[in-house]
Amino acid sequence: MHLIFVLFTYTRFAFHKNRPEPLSKIQEPVSIIIAARNESKNLFNNLPFIMEQDYPKFEVIVINHQSLDDSEYILDAYAHQYPNLRIIKVEGSKHLKFGKKLPLTIGIKGAKHENLLLTDADCRPESEQWIASMSKYFTEKKQIVMGYGPYTREKGLLNKAIRFDTAWIAMNYFAFAKTGLPYMGIGRNLGYTKSVFHAAEGFKSHYALSSGDDDLFIQDAAKKKNYTINIEPESFCYSKGSSSWKSWFKQKSRHYTTSEKYRVIKKLMLGIYPLTMLIMTTSFVILMFDSNFRWLSLAIFSLILVIKWIILGKSFKKLNESKFIAFIPLLDLMYSLLTPLMFYAVDKTDSKKW
Repeated sequence: MHLIFVLFTYTRFAFHKNRPEPLSKIQEPVSIIIAARNESKNLFNNLPFIMEQDYPKFEVIVINHQSLDDSEYILDAYAHQYPNLRIIKVEGSKHLKFGKKLPLTIGIKGAKHENLLLTDADCRPESEQWIASMSKYFTEKKQIVMGYGPYTREKGLLNKAIRFDTAWIAMNYFAFAKTGLPYMGIGRNLGYTKSVFHAAEGFKSHYALSSGDDDLFIQDAAKKKNYTINIEPESFCYSKGSSSWKSWFKQKSRHYTTSEKYRVIKKLMLGIYPLTMLIMTTSFVILMFDSNFRWLSLAIFSLILVIKWIILGKSFKKLNESKFIAFIPLLDLMYSLLTPLMFYAVDKTDSKKW
C-alpha cells in the first residue's frame, strides 16, 4: 500500500513539467500584498527586490500593522523612491488582533488590480522575473497560483532540518494539488484573484484562528481545478530560517493550530504516508527474523526503496534541494517517525500572535 500511495501521489509532482498550456500571453497588472508587523530590518533589506521587478505594471501594498519599530520611517523613505509603493498604516489598538488576516484583507480590498501576489517582508525573490513568472500562470481557468518559498542555505544542522522540512512540505502540497486534493499554499509566495478571495468570503470561515491565511484559505477557495502550481526557479521566494531550535518548534506549532480544521479526507491523506511507512518498516524488520521470508522481504523492500529514491529524488531536485537526495532513504524514515511525534508534542493552542 505504501508504494501504491507513493506512485499515485508523488509521481505526479516528480514528473511535473513547467510548461502548462495555455500560459497567459498578456502581462496583466498585478497588486503585491505584504502584511508587516515590526519588520523594519526586513523591509529595508528586501523591499527593493520587490519594487525593482522586471514587469510593466504593478503596485506594491505594504500594510504596516501596529508596528512599534522604525517600519513607518523606512516605508515613507521608500515611498519617495518608488511611486508604485502604497502604504496602509493600521494604528495600534487593544481591540485588534495581531495575525495577518486583518491586514491582508485590508490590502486585498484596497488593491487596484484583479491579480494578486502575496509575500512576506522577510522574503526575497530569487530573480527580477518573480512577478512575470507567477503572473503568467494566471489564466481564465486558473485563478490560484501556488508558488514555493524555500529557506536560504546556511551552515548548521538546524538549517538543514528547516530546509528538508520545507522541501518535504512543498512536495506534499504540490503533489496533492496535482492529484486534485489541494490543501495548502504558502503565504510567502502565493497568487490568487480578488474574485476568488471574495467568492471564498475571504478568511471568514477561520478568522478566529491566527493562522490559516494560506492553508485553510486554499481549502475554501481551490475548487473545480481553478488552481495551478509554479516551480520555476525564478519564481522562488527565499526567507532566512529560524536561528534556534526553540523558535523553529514555535513556528511549527503555529502551523499545526489549523490542522483541526482540515477536512477528514485531507487528514487521512496526510496520515497515510507516515503510517504505511512505519507499518512497512516494522513488517520488514519482523520478517527478517524469519528465514523463510528473509530474502524475499529484502528484495521487495529494496525494490520499494529504489523506486521511492528515484521519485523523491526527482521531487527534491525540482525544488533545488539536490544535496538531500543521497540521504533520502534515511531522512525519509526519520521524518516519518519524527513528524507525528512533533505534531503531538508541540503546543497547538492558538497563540493569537503574529
